[in-house]
Amino acid sequence: MRIDKYLSSVNLVKRRTVAQDMVKSGVVFINGTQAKASKEVRVGDTIEIRYLKGSRSYKVLKIPTTKTIPKSAKEEYVEEIS
Repeated sequence: MRIDKYLSSVNLVKRRTVAQDMVKSGVVFINGTQAKASKEVRVGDTIEIRYLKGSRSYKVLKIPTTKTIPKSAKEEYVEEIS
């Protein structure tokens, strides 16, 4: 699954367009390298989002098969590292 789709599917960002803008701005990193919108996310990858006031890292646990998942099921798909 593409990184922009993944971020919106697992509710890390509200909309896919926001995720696309974040990737274009260069604040999304996968396994330490800057991500492009077409970058595929795999189980075990580490996603880092660098905000203005710090950064957050997430570990990919599972890839969703649907467009969106319930917010209550977020912990099944992604784990916040820091």
